Amino acid sequence: MGFNKRLTGAAVIATALTVTAAGLSSPASAEPAATTEYTVVAADNVSAADAAAAISKAGGKVVVSNETVGMYTVTAPQKGFVEKAAASSKLVGATHRVAIGKAPRKQRADLAEKEAVASAAKAAKKPGGTKPATAGMDPLDDKLWGLTTVKSDKARKVNAGDKRVTVGILDTGVDASNPDIAPNFNWALSKNFAKDMVDIDGPCEVASCLDPVGTDDNGHGTHVAGTIGGAANGVGVSGVAPNVSLVELKGGQDSGYFFLEPVVNALVHAANTGIDVVNMSFYVDPWLYNCTANPADSPVAQAEQRTIIRGMFRALTYAHFKGVTLVGALGNNHEDLGKPRTDITSPDYPAGTEYDRPVDNNSCWDLPTEGPFVIGVSSLGPSLKKSDFSNYGLEQISVSAPGGWFRDGFGTDTYRTNGNMILSSYPLKVLQEEGSVDAAGNVLPEAEGLVYKECTAAGKCGYYTYLQGTSMAAPHASGVAALIVSQHGAKRGKDFGLEPWKVEYLLYSTAAEHACPEPRLQTYTNEGRDPEFNALCEGGKEFNGFYGFGIVDAYAAVTAHPWWGR
Repeated sequence: MGFNKRLTGAAVIATALTVTAAGLSSPASAEPAATTEYTVVAADNVSAADAAAAISKAGGKVVVSNETVGMYTVTAPQKGFVEKAAASSKLVGATHRVAIGKAPRKQRADLAEKEAVASAAKAAKKPGGTKPATAGMDPLDDKLWGLTTVKSDKARKVNAGDKRVTVGILDTGVDASNPDIAPNFNWALSKNFAKDMVDIDGPCEVASCLDPVGTDDNGHGTHVAGTIGGAANGVGVSGVAPNVSLVELKGGQDSGYFFLEPVVNALVHAANTGIDVVNMSFYVDPWLYNCTANPADSPVAQAEQRTIIRGMFRALTYAHFKGVTLVGALGNNHEDLGKPRTDITSPDYPAGTEYDRPVDNNSCWDLPTEGPFVIGVSSLGPSLKKSDFSNYGLEQISVSAPGGWFRDGFGTDTYRTNGNMILSSYPLKVLQEEGSVDAAGNVLPEAEGLVYKECTAAGKCGYYTYLQGTSMAAPHASGVAALIVSQHGAKRGKDFGLEPWKVEYLLYSTAAEHACPEPRLQTYTNEGRDPEFNALCEGGKEFNGFYGFGIVDAYAAVTAHPWWGR
């Protein structure tokens, strides 16, 4: 992300995981400075005891274990451990504790243009004779073209969401003080899995370095949360599903980096606590693609990537079969994920270590979006053209949704305007740090039209800003998924929900089909892009590489009559 602070790998891997969650145990003890911390993944069907023995034999010591997915935090010598772990039949391998994921760049507009950025159908009764909650619109909703594109304005007259339906925001945190987030924030299920690391996140805000739940020192997660489920309460903006419950799953650092263990632990927590939908608007780092055996990589780098792949695959699979619908941003690298270009940016951490890596599509994965059971979402601008930055392709796309595109509207007065992007909630603290809001909470003149302030009658103020990216598209799809669970879910015992395959079926079958553009080779020359951004749309109207099964449609989803009934 443009706001990431970089540092040497040694500083990152020296930081210990202190999170404890369902399925984790912590036989921690102090380790000498000569050791380094690793994440180890056990081979399939290997017991915890055998895995611990293999780790010990390789020279490591288990610090924290997540036996649910066979993942271990290990301290071991700085040299040789990765090779020994990879050679063990009991272990998939080990990876240094370096960032493995990063929220896509927080885009107000791309760097070169920063200076330019200064109805209702009757609802079917729910079991027990109660009708679903409905909702109106909020003051800033007239700026949310994405909300009307997915027809949330119509859907909420039928079903605005069920408070029993929970959406996990696996991101950098969620600012629960925002008046649009507060009414829907689920404190009981929310959890922080990512301890601050001073070298990349700056000084810790609290003594434990584990930020309190309900805070977001980055802003990305709060923006995502507002699009999914901002309350329709007469102030600010409302989300696609304005009455569902929002759960903070802080798996990303304040700086925007994501680590393997916090992400996996967050997914396991979501699975074990019955969360219905998890939004994942981040991508894998330091490798743009994690490959099993890329000949361009060293043996150690290959072993580390195999460990990341196996850990993520297990966590995603576990969450799916425990009832979690998984939604992911398709990525902002403007490429066909089934035909990846040579990777010239990896490893992008530490800085300056990248080299050219030809990518074999059959053995390399962009995670989590290319992981199992993940609904991949591409980004559209207001014109419904594919955003120039958005990834695409028949192989990985599922659906499309509004993600914003600053350069949309070429030849009109909307070209290169903030309104082409996505407006959502944002933390005051971050806006002040970015220089958009002063110490008294006033939006500065240079940020007017980009940042908004809205206050309740009681004087509680919320802040909102425009961003763009597939990070903004995925939450629109997650919101529709949450409405599907709300409308078509059922109560079984103490739980209420809907199986992920049913959610996917309804999301896909009710999406608004959209044909490829003509000509099929979409160019962005008029918008100032070079030929690398040219994108070929393959497939038919029913399914193609730009739109997948179509643009998510909240109204069609809540008024559908699935063949399985209730």
